[in-house]
Amino acid sequence: MSNPKPQTTTTNNSGVPSRDDILARAKDIAAIAARDAARRERQRELPFDIFALIKEAKIGTLRVPEAKGGPGGSIADYIEVLMILGEADSNIPHALRSHFNFTENLALAPIELEDRRHLEHVLAGKLFAGASTEQGTKRPGEITTRLSADGDRYRLNGRKWYATGTAFADFGTFSAIGDDEQPIGVLIPLDRTGITILDDWDSMGQRMTASGGVLLENVEVLPHELTTRKLGTQIGRHSSAMRQLHLAASAAGAVQGALNDGVEYVLRQARTTLHSAAETANQDPFVQKMLGEISAGAFAVKTLIREAARTLDRTAAAFANGDEEAIEAALLEGSLATARTQIIASQLSLTVATNLYELGGGSATSSDRNFDRHWRNIRTVYNHNPLAHKARVIGDYYLNGTTTHLREGRVF
Repeated sequence: MSNPKPQTTTTNNSGVPSRDDILARAKDIAAIAARDAARRERQRELPFDIFALIKEAKIGTLRVPEAKGGPGGSIADYIEVLMILGEADSNIPHALRSHFNFTENLALAPIELEDRRHLEHVLAGKLFAGASTEQGTKRPGEITTRLSADGDRYRLNGRKWYATGTAFADFGTFSAIGDDEQPIGVLIPLDRTGITILDDWDSMGQRMTASGGVLLENVEVLPHELTTRKLGTQIGRHSSAMRQLHLAASAAGAVQGALNDGVEYVLRQARTTLHSAAETANQDPFVQKMLGEISAGAFAVKTLIREAARTLDRTAAAFANGDEEAIEAALLEGSLATARTQIIASQLSLTVATNLYELGGGSATSSDRNFDRHWRNIRTVYNHNPLAHKARVIGDYYLNGTTTHLREGRVF
């Protein structure tokens, strides 16, 4: 696979590209990724080459403000980049989820000493990932990974799950229980001895996100690499809503990919049905109607997600203004917007991916074309957090004013 043609890139003093250049480079990278997407997914070939291009283009710097040396891209810009990349392969934006969650804190919070080191890595194009979840516990969120003192350092032992993007990243954050039985986090380089990325994700979809396990065997941790999770802070709550929209944007890429595949299929291979009066599939009124509905569904999904992104940009602006009352109101609206978007976008997305098969006959089900990857990927993304729970929480808010889950972050 060849690299994109060199472009003239506008950079600031730290060598970080502009917001416009990042958007342009995302389109170049997506064009490369799309060429072999069906085969790559079918054979489960992880896209290391694509992530090398993402690092080279410094896509991961997008949300860093200009005042902190970054391009100053908005949340709407970042979501647009995800949909651009996802149109080629929805695995790619999904695998960037932990990275943009990490950089959002750098974007909105004051930069302290340790954050300065991380910021420098981000601006250099490095990617961040990690994992908190574990398998085999009684309830979600329980942690068995241990961080034990070892002289003036520590040792990390355990096994993590849902380590999305870790195979492509340079640094990883992992949760653990310390010697005092309290939760603690670590942020460490992923090439450190004792870290094994297993790539054992066994889902029917999103197969190339490296979302499986990470084995941590006596991994050395330095004192300055200890962290604390920030889910309950205001920025943490905002990032939780953004993580949910990130999933929807990844799935939106699959929706647009289904539309693109449908158009190509009709023009290149599909035949009319036996009883059709049309000479070719592209002249068949029923095929035209179905493709029109698929296009409308894809448009509606992207429009919903773009509007939710603008809502989250208003939250980011509230942080910049420092008005506590405005921040709280914006956080609540952001949680509502992203949850409502997921509920409806999921329904539209799955319909589009199903209707793709109505454009032709048996040839549409060819494993070589691998159209089913779109439906499988969308269904897998929207299984991450129960949408029925989100709908109930929203209904409870409108009927009774309940905001408990909306204000706790996590999956809202």
